[in-house]
Amino acid sequence: MTRNSVHDLGDAELLEELAAAKDALFKSRFELATGALENTTRLGHWKRQIARINTELREREIAAAEAAASSTERTA
Repeated sequence: MTRNSVHDLGDAELLEELAAAKDALFKSRFELATGALENTTRLGHWKRQIARINTELREREIAAAEAAASSTERTA
């Protein structure tokens, strides 16, 4: 999933993707600890994916706060 596809998802879908990515990272770390993980670059992939999703969620949170602040300024 690329940044653009993260941007296109809804809030509920983003939260589902975040949970799935965190679960995949946990499983990858477990495989690393047991010696079963063959491709260690997957750890970085999941970390970056979690960061992308968290960034998108935060951007939306900031945009919503700014929109709410600007609408209260107009009415006051």
